[in-house]
Amino acid sequence: MTILINNLPFILQGLTMTLGLAAVTLVFATIIAFVVGTLGATRIGWLRAVTRTYVEICRDIPLIVNIFFVFFGAPLLGIELSPFAAVTVGLSLWGGANGAEIVRGGLEAVPRHQSESAKALGLKGWEIFIYIIGPQALRSILPPFIGLLTLVIQSTSLGALVGVTEFFRVGQIIIERTTLMEGWNPAFTVYGAVLLIYFVICSSLTWFGRRLERRMRRESKGGGVLNATLVEAAPTLP
Repeated sequence: MTILINNLPFILQGLTMTLGLAAVTLVFATIIAFVVGTLGATRIGWLRAVTRTYVEICRDIPLIVNIFFVFFGAPLLGIELSPFAAVTVGLSLWGGANGAEIVRGGLEAVPRHQSESAKALGLKGWEIFIYIIGPQALRSILPPFIGLLTLVIQSTSLGALVGVTEFFRVGQIIIERTTLMEGWNPAFTVYGAVLLIYFVICSSLTWFGRRLERRMRRESKGGGVLNATLVEAAPTLP
């Protein structure tokens, strides 16, 4: 335990790097996911094919290979990326592809007759998406999206392989330094602390996602379906 206390500032620095990497990745992955997922839910065949190709490529290639490809491939194109930037790009492409499937599934889960009823009322396409489709799809999208965030946080540990001094890499450095300078190996203590902190963060997010899902399920059974009810009743109104 003493070794953890003595290295606490270094550990907090690594934890901050991990959370920062996860936050930046989540922002870009969310943007990619909603753009690609929305385009993938359209009826335009070639657009669906393009988005499906992107999603399948990024999901089928191992994440570590994706990160290595960005880290070592970008310089060949004349693009110099720091390890942090390379990991951010790799994780964002992967997270965006998985998030796009969540978004597409949420949009397609909304009954089609609701958008048809909205068209009959004279609503424009963007109005249908914002006021009718979007709110209902969001109930299906948010809980699994929070689950995706836990995977992103876990995956930031891969940044250690390309030189990002994130939380897991900090643990490795502490172990290596202690072994060389003091002659004993604190791997069990350090990795145990790393495991515990990862567990606390990810389990908290999982708990929040399940709580959010239950709350949204209750709302959908009550007043949360007000928009859908109004649209379904609209064609019968004078």
